[in-house]
Order: sequence, then structure tokens, then C-alpha cells
Amino acid sequence: MTPPPTDVTTAPLPRTPFKSSFWMFNIIEMWERLAYYTLAVMAPIYVAQADDPGGLQLTQWHKGTIILWWTAISSLLPTVTGGIADRYGYKRILALSFTLMTGGYLIIALCRDLPGFTHVPNGLEWNYYFYFMGMVCLATGTALFKPALQGSLALSMGKGNSSAGWSIFYMVVNVGAFIGHFMPAVFMSEEHTREAWRNLFLASAAISSLNFLMLFTFKDIPSGASKTAGIWTVLTRTITNLADRRLIAWLLIMSGFWMMMYQLWDLMPNFIPDWIDSGPLANALHVLPDGLYKALVDENNPRGPQVPQNILLSMNSLLIIFGVVFVGYITRKMRTLTAMLWGMLSCALGVLLAGLTMNPWFLLTGLVFFSIGEMSTGPKKSEYLALIAPIGKVGLYLGYVNIPVGIGRMIGSKLSAYVYGHFGEKATLALKYLQQHTAVSVGNAWDGNPTHLEAALGISRSDAMDRLCAELGKDHTAVTQLLWDTYNPQYLVWIPFAATGVICAIALAIFGHMAKKWKDMNA
Repeated sequence: MTPPPTDVTTAPLPRTPFKSSFWMFNIIEMWERLAYYTLAVMAPIYVAQADDPGGLQLTQWHKGTIILWWTAISSLLPTVTGGIADRYGYKRILALSFTLMTGGYLIIALCRDLPGFTHVPNGLEWNYYFYFMGMVCLATGTALFKPALQGSLALSMGKGNSSAGWSIFYMVVNVGAFIGHFMPAVFMSEEHTREAWRNLFLASAAISSLNFLMLFTFKDIPSGASKTAGIWTVLTRTITNLADRRLIAWLLIMSGFWMMMYQLWDLMPNFIPDWIDSGPLANALHVLPDGLYKALVDENNPRGPQVPQNILLSMNSLLIIFGVVFVGYITRKMRTLTAMLWGMLSCALGVLLAGLTMNPWFLLTGLVFFSIGEMSTGPKKSEYLALIAPIGKVGLYLGYVNIPVGIGRMIGSKLSAYVYGHFGEKATLALKYLQQHTAVSVGNAWDGNPTHLEAALGISRSDAMDRLCAELGKDHTAVTQLLWDTYNPQYLVWIPFAATGVICAIALAIFGHMAKKWKDMNA
């Protein structure tokens, strides 16, 4: 193995032009991310938002279970599929991944309408299981896609342009993500009917299928790995390389950080429609042409005109599109570990600013700090593993980059499901207020389980806010403020995650100091 330089700032690296294959791989990534984010930005609403008429209206715990298994497959399986992609060829694995991902979108879109399926014995609809099955198929395709695409990308660059290359790649990822945030406005009706959801998921399938055409635009790039090794040899090599305690320490630190990071995409889409009052922002958008205003503002919200969560969160992708190359340029001479450290701290600050008030301007300010941190950390984690990877194991090491995402998101999905489902979800807190402060009370202390409270009161989560408004004689805006002031959901929901980010930043600072003694890990 040729170790990376011990001090990446001592000599400037030569500028190297990008190959045409580099741009083809970026376009493939953009289509894949556009298809995914068309689904992902609305998935928390579809699965668990209590008042969405066409959604599944499951609990936060069910949402957490789906995210856990999606993450386990899509982020931990690449630990193995990275070595498989090195062995069997990136292009072949990409073709298989496109088939599985497109199939997953089709299952999610179409299986809900199959005749004859209503409920299973435990009360959950078949819809849940079909959605789960579609997500498993999609996740398996994603697990094959990630290391094959990123391995191809890494081998199309050199050390002279890797920092810029990974920044461009991250920018393209967010081009797909940004456009995906606006796809619901194109393919869904404002009423969010079942047909509207089906149309959105069919759009994801159609976009995903475009990558079959992209297979004809490039030649496969040799990985440098042995093409005669059997599958068990590949698996053994995967596990053996993970035995490095220093690599394990870095992966664990990054796992805690990504646990915090993913709450922006997994938890914030439910937190915003529950609590953030984006009415002032909606009023500010009146200066726009009427058609554009109606595309960006939900005028049918019971709290008055509001900007939908997917539009607000699109600011994250927009900032990255225009800023990631600039941030990559600024951090090009930094050690990757140092750049990631500052990114962690900025993300933690962004989480606090975004979640601790109902003010939409604080939310947007938090998204700015969060996005700056993501721009500094996201591309650098891939660059770091690519730089320390032994020859012939680039795909394998870039499969490892998904481990912290997997561990962090898996733990975070269940932790946030419990915390938000019990202490943060507005529908649940409305039921709690009905039980504690109105004549609807069943007279018994709540055991903390939202499902038990629904059964005891005879009121569903989807009807809880309307019932509480009727009991108190107040509108949705006033009742939302009352619940916020009474239960302070922001503290129990966001402070633990922000604290986790700070702790991980401290741990990475210690790791970075120690890495100066390790030539093969100091990058």
C-alpha cells in the first residue's frame, strides 16, 4: 500500500482534468438521487403523519422500524457489496442495482391498489407490508449501487483533483435532491389522495429507469482487484480489513455524528408541519407571481397559509449546490479530519437553531449552519476513505463509508421514533392534553404508549387536534401554541441529538491528533 502524505498541505497537487466517465457517473448519481428524494422527502408524511388523508397514518414507531430496516440494508450491506463490485465489475453491479431500485418504486406505487387486501390479523394494513417490501427491494438496489458508482468515480479521479471531484459529486447529489423536493408539487394534488401518492412513486420509478440508458455511455473501469477470487474470499477480505481498531474507532465516531445528521431528513419532515409556523414566510412570498406562490405555499392548512416542509428543507440542497465546490476549495488544503471536525460543530449548531423555536426564520438560519457543516463533512468522509484505501480495495473502503450512516441512522430511527412519538408529536400531545386537562379524560394515568391512549379515549391521532380545538373553543394555531408551551417538545427532541454531535466532534479531534502518528491514517 502506498500511504497518503503525512502532511497534505506541504506541496500543491497538480491540476488534473476530469475524464468524460467522471461526468457520466455524476449524471447517473443525479438520476438515482432525484428518484430517491422524490420519494424520500415525503415518505415521513406518507407513513406517519396523523392528519394526511391519503397516507398510511401509521405511528412514529412504525416509521422508525421501516427506516431501521431500510438503513440496515442500504447502508450496512455495502460493506459486503463494495468488495463484490471490485471483484465482479462495477458496470455489471450497476445494472443489477438499477433493476432492483426501479422494481422497489413500482412495488410501493402499485401494490397498495391490489384488490382483496384489507387488514391483517394484528390490525396493520397490508399496505404497510407492501411498503416495507418495496423499501427492502429499493434498499438492496441502493446497497449495490453505492460502492459500484463511488468506486467507479474514485478511479476516474487522481489525487490532484480528488478534493474538487468529491465536492462536484456532492453538488450533483444535491441537484437531484433539490429537484426532488419540488416533485410533489408536480405529481401530487393538494388533497394528498391515494392516487396522488401513487403518481409520485410512479414518477420515482420512471426517473430511476433512465439510468438503464446511461449504461451505454461509459466503459467499465477496472478496479485493480483480483477477478478470480471467490465470493467467500471477498467476504473474508471485507471482514479482515475491518479488524483495524483505528478504522473501527473512526467509524464509531462518524456513526454518532450521522445519527444526529439524519434527523434533518427523518424527523424534521414531521416536526415542521406539527410545530413550525411558516405563516410569516408564506406572507413574504406574496411578492412572487401567483402561480409560483401557489406552488410554494399550502393555502389549505388549518393554521392558515404555510410553506410545506419539503419546500423549506429544499434550502439544504440549494445551499449545497451553490456552496459545496466553494467549501471544497476552501478545505482543499486542510486535512480531511480537520475539515470534518469543523463540519460536525456547524451541524450541531444548525440542529439547535432549527429545532428550538417555532420561528421559520430560525429554522432557515439553522439550515444554513447545518448545510455548511454537511458540505465540510459529507464529501470529506468519502475522500478520507478513498485516500487511505489500499490499491485494489477502493470500492471495498468506499463501502465502509456507509457503515457510520447505517449504524447512526438505525439507532437514530428508533431513538427519534420513541422520543418524538411520546414527547414530540403534536397529535399525541393533543391526546395527552385531552386526557389530562379536559372532560374527555378517562380518569387513569397514561402509561406513555400513544396507541393505548388512542384506545382509552376512543379518539384517533388523525382526529386529535380537531377534537381538542372543539373542546377548548380555539383554532389550530392557538392550540398548537398551547401544546408547545405546555409540553416543550423541542427540548426533549433536539437537545439530545445536538449534544451527540458535539461529543462526536470532541472524539474526532482526539482521533485526529492521534492520527498524526499513523502514516496510513493521516489524511
